Amino acid sequence: MSDREGHSGAPGPSDEDLSLPKATVAKMISDLLPSEVTCAKDTRDLVIECCVEFIHLISSEANEICEQESKKTIAPEHIIGALKRLGFDSFTTEVEDVLKDHKQQQKDREKKADKIKDSGLTPEELQAKQEELFAASRAKFAQPQQQPQA
Repeated sequence: MSDREGHSGAPGPSDEDLSLPKATVAKMISDLLPSEVTCAKDTRDLVIECCVEFIHLISSEANEICEQESKKTIAPEHIIGALKRLGFDSFTTEVEDVLKDHKQQQKDREKKADKIKDSGLTPEELQAKQEELFAASRAKFAQPQQQPQA
């Protein structure tokens, strides 16, 4: 399978279709630069093109690793392997840290879902409690604000 083909063998999206949100990238760039430095739109667009190309390079290499292992789903380990194969070893520690944080966040989300399940309340009771809270909140904000006496 070529780098440009999807799973069905049909050509994937064109290069114009593959991009990153310009506003998000612009914000990331401005957050990283000193306040007195600005970034030209052409420069932002070049950064986006480089990021898209980097993602394509890593995902293609990860796909090759995946195929060699007779797997059908690219796993985080395949991405880390691709980074190493392509000479980006210095990135792997940070990527592994981000992966660890992500897995912890997923566990925390599952705990919150379990907390609702373990509450012992039926979905109808939970809905009623939620509606009570919304009603209390609406009532609180519907009351006229008291002005301090001068």
